[in-house]
Amino acid sequence: MSQLSEVILKALEETMYMVVIVSIATIILGTLLGIVLVTTQKNNILSSPQINKAIGTIVNILRSFPTIILIIIALPLSRLIVGTTIGKEAAVIPITIGMIPFLSRVVESSLKEVDYGKIEAAIAMGANPIQIISKVLIPEGLPSLIRGYTLSIISIIGCTALAGSIGAGGLGSVAIRYGYQRFQTDYMIVTIIILVILVQGIQLIGDVIAKKINKKRFKLN
Repeated sequence: MSQLSEVILKALEETMYMVVIVSIATIILGTLLGIVLVTTQKNNILSSPQINKAIGTIVNILRSFPTIILIIIALPLSRLIVGTTIGKEAAVIPITIGMIPFLSRVVESSLKEVDYGKIEAAIAMGANPIQIISKVLIPEGLPSLIRGYTLSIISIIGCTALAGSIGAGGLGSVAIRYGYQRFQTDYMIVTIIILVILVQGIQLIGDVIAKKINKKRFKLN
């Protein structure tokens, strides 16, 4: 196996590790946070304007940081949790911190599209907040949520490439170390091709899932 193949395969493995771990953590925590942002709004099922404003402010502050700055700021936390500031394990922490606020706003926007009349109907039938969230909000907003998750995963791929510039490893690191610093164009070209394939593949999968859910809901209606 050539050096190019070895380097690219190792970098791809590191990138996929970061993307998978960050995506799982971001989808779980970002969805929960997005649900809280929606349900605690005034006159909603868990109405609490004070909590909503406090969480919204924190989310907005974190979203205001450029990704590379947030990654650098959060590196000490990576050292505290995983014992190092270099490598794919260390990069997972700051990327996740940066992506959760982004996804929470995406989830909030998706759930706001749900017709509030359906929520009112569930309340009239005696449904509690948990039942409304799990049986009305999420199912009704699912196609939009899937598109939001797709967008977030694609953004995570971009963040891992960016994190490669400060020692995270992965395809971004290869592009910088070999393609930019050593002027080895073949490494840069292969890296770009792989990133394009990853992004296009994820976008295609997300679109197909969202369309299938929409089609299924249309048939049921």
